[in-house]
Amino acid sequence: MSLGKWIGFFALIVSLYILWEIREIILIFFTSVVFATALNRVVKRLQQSGAKRGIALTLTIGIVITIVVLSFLLIFPPLTKQFQELIKLIPFGIDKIQTWTNWLQARVPSQFVNNIPSLNDLTTELQRFFAWGITNLYLVLSNSLTLVLNFLLIVVLTIMLLVNPQPYRKVFISLFPAFYRQRVEQILTECEKGLIGWLKGVALSMTFIGITSTIGLWFLDVPLPFVNGLLATILALIPYIGAILSVVPPLLLALLYSPIKAILVIILYTFIQQVEGNFVTPIVMEKEVSLLPAYTLAILTAFGVFFGFLGLFLALPILIVLQTWIREVVIKDVLDRWQTAR
Repeated sequence: MSLGKWIGFFALIVSLYILWEIREIILIFFTSVVFATALNRVVKRLQQSGAKRGIALTLTIGIVITIVVLSFLLIFPPLTKQFQELIKLIPFGIDKIQTWTNWLQARVPSQFVNNIPSLNDLTTELQRFFAWGITNLYLVLSNSLTLVLNFLLIVVLTIMLLVNPQPYRKVFISLFPAFYRQRVEQILTECEKGLIGWLKGVALSMTFIGITSTIGLWFLDVPLPFVNGLLATILALIPYIGAILSVVPPLLLALLYSPIKAILVIILYTFIQQVEGNFVTPIVMEKEVSLLPAYTLAILTAFGVFFGFLGLFLALPILIVLQTWIREVVIKDVLDRWQTAR
């Protein structure tokens, strides 16, 4: 290997190391890009209605600030109390599983019990999972200063990108050779379309899941329907995994009353996910976003392992952007032209 190749290889390793060290900053910046893309859509709609961009920006930012302030003042305090109650009640639900397990094992013939996995192991794993979740949540919330600083950084970056996005776009495009810059502009537009399609689908999905799960749990008389509905709404951002995680708290709470109610909770959440996956989301998302389930699940797992909770929430939009770049650059601009030349 020549000296130039060794230098290039060393530069690649150093670049990857630097990117890994600043991965949290990159995720924060990408979060700001996603928020700015969503808000810029609102600004453009207001501009199409006849408002100037400055007025449209002021209205959009004012509406967002009003919603955030009202949420902190009116919605978050009661939800915080309900969430604290949820944390206290879930261990009782796990204990109830143990009680029902012992009752079931006492009535099932021993030869059948020996041939099925131990339900005691299941309750033990649930207790470990719950303890792990609470510990990690406490670690995240205990570092409140970092959370506040990250939140403020996201807000500032979002506003900066929203107020004047073109200079940042031009700087990024200028990193490419002159002959390819027009093509990069087109690819960025395709990325924006993909993100907008994902945002539409996610907004519709979260709204549907939040409303239906809250109403369904209230109808089934499961404790704390609003906080469970909020959890289902937030976890709807995580495909596949979020649907499984969202059913655990209401399921454990339902077990405090009877196993029949727990089964009804499973049926409710299964029905909601089937309707959302087959009818609600495809109305918007599949027109502009097409992701293979296996790739999506693999990316979710990788981002969850390497980047934590924020990585789980951002895995899908990052995958959409990566897929767009691979499709446009690698497939269309390289492989397709190479095949034609041959």
